[in-house]
Amino acid sequence: MPPLESYRDRFPILEHTTYLINHSLGAMPVGAEENLRRYARAWAEGWWDTSMTLGDQLGRIIGAPPRSTVMHQNVAVAQAIVLSCFEFEPPRNRIVYGEGEFPSVRYLYQAQRRRGAEVEIVPDGDAVLEAIDERTLLVPVSHVLFKTGEIQAADAIVRRAHEVGALVALDAYQSVGSVPLDVSRLGVDFVVGGSVKWLCGGPGAGWLYVRPELAEGLEPTFTGWQAHARPFAFEPEHDYAAGAARFLTGTPNVPALYAASAGYELVEEVGVERIREHSMRQTALLVELLERAGLEVVSPRDPARRGGTVVVRTPEPEAVYRELDAREIVCDFRPEVGIRLGPHFFNTDEEVRFAAAQIAEIVESGAYRLAE
Repeated sequence: MPPLESYRDRFPILEHTTYLINHSLGAMPVGAEENLRRYARAWAEGWWDTSMTLGDQLGRIIGAPPRSTVMHQNVAVAQAIVLSCFEFEPPRNRIVYGEGEFPSVRYLYQAQRRRGAEVEIVPDGDAVLEAIDERTLLVPVSHVLFKTGEIQAADAIVRRAHEVGALVALDAYQSVGSVPLDVSRLGVDFVVGGSVKWLCGGPGAGWLYVRPELAEGLEPTFTGWQAHARPFAFEPEHDYAAGAARFLTGTPNVPALYAASAGYELVEEVGVERIREHSMRQTALLVELLERAGLEVVSPRDPARRGGTVVVRTPEPEAVYRELDAREIVCDFRPEVGIRLGPHFFNTDEEVRFAAAQIAEIVESGAYRLAE
């Protein structure tokens, strides 16, 4: 098996940066540009099935059976398609989720109040478990929280929801490609995600998995001609396609799908279990170095509860981020929590040590004040 460092030449940006923003924007592989050129040459040929064929490629990474995963523009669209399957009629009209969910998803679910949904927002995953009851219809939950990098107890939430007849929509955007996920073993109903982060696939390639046993009984109202059983018959009435294809809409974002496949291929080749092992070791090193420098780490200390991201609290995180960027250390920050660092399989221990040392020096010297 090739050493992980041998993959570095697949990512040109590593030549001149310390790239630690993979939790937000994964480095672009060379193959993405090559695939886009291939699309430009093909243009009008061979792309009709990309929503399904690329969905199957992604499905192999998440343990999904063939033809159960479809591609969409982004997670908001994928979640909206899920929501369009339901009427939110009492008594089962509750949506329960935690405060830590990503804003885009929160906005969408809060908007369902206009359609009769009772939306309950609780502090954390433990409170979600307590809040799920026989009136609950949907439980949207992040596999990994975007602000802290904490892995949530998705298995416990799925079990509890199914006990009372509720369904779970798992947002795996912050985990797939760095934290193993087997949707078949988990038994989760819906899973959404995208390609921008750990999958190194770029924007515009979101995806939706629907549990096969559930899919056949649902009819999304957010739909389109690709979801028809015979789309090129151009029939005036809708006849839903079988399986996950019924969750498609109109013409897909074809260039984005061509680009995304290059990242999927690399993640498949390296293997998520191997990526996770590397990630746990490097994030533990980051935690150790940052705490040794007297900084507060916000992410969980327990490696089993920590995703691929380490979040560290600093004075004026936006100013610290700007100074890091000036030193070609690519990361980001989030309000109220601090600097986020996400090493991936191609990052070296030397890069991790360098970034931690630079953060400590910027804070200790006050260099961030100049950046501010």
